[in-house]
Amino acid sequence: MSEILDRFIVFEGLDGAGTTTQMKELAEAFDKAQIPCHATFEPTGSPIGSLVREYLRKEKVTTPLALAMLFAADREDHLHRPITGIIDQLSQHRVVVSDRYLYSSLAYQSIDCGFDVVQSLNNFPEPGFIIYLDTPVEDCLYRIDGRPNTNGRELFERQEFLNRVRDNYEVIFSQLHDSIVMLRIDGTLPKELIHAKVIELMRTHSLL
Repeated sequence: MSEILDRFIVFEGLDGAGTTTQMKELAEAFDKAQIPCHATFEPTGSPIGSLVREYLRKEKVTTPLALAMLFAADREDHLHRPITGIIDQLSQHRVVVSDRYLYSSLAYQSIDCGFDVVQSLNNFPEPGFIIYLDTPVEDCLYRIDGRPNTNGRELFERQEFLNRVRDNYEVIFSQLHDSIVMLRIDGTLPKELIHAKVIELMRTHSLL
């Protein structure tokens, strides 16, 4: 079994599901409660993560396996980077809240590379909490197309592909270790209600 990081909270969902908004809202709630918190995201803003985003925006082209390796390299750096990495932040008794983590790689990259291959690249610790925003593909694409200042859809933002990603998430979450707390929330709910459900979970487990 992978190591489980107790105060590590991960938001997961399809592109357009609302994970970024909810990650920021939760981080703000911790800040208001004066609980030390580190808010982060994947792909990261590091040089490796920035390279990943160039491929996602289709500014560069590579193979699916090379991209899966880049995601894994970014995650290794994200976890173990001195001072600002997840492990160091947790060791400083901060709560870490992340918009995406290894489950995104398992759900997305395994479509082209196979589950076993992607899993072998992602032998990383797991979070204590997963909050999955369960949002229909059609709603996600509607939100993506309505975003201002974008240059069209990114690499994975296609209906057929996202349908398969959604199916993959179901398989992944059916196999989670019992000690990982998972909350599934209807992503079509108003964002205030989603946030309230997240806060209730944090209070139930004495993080807030």
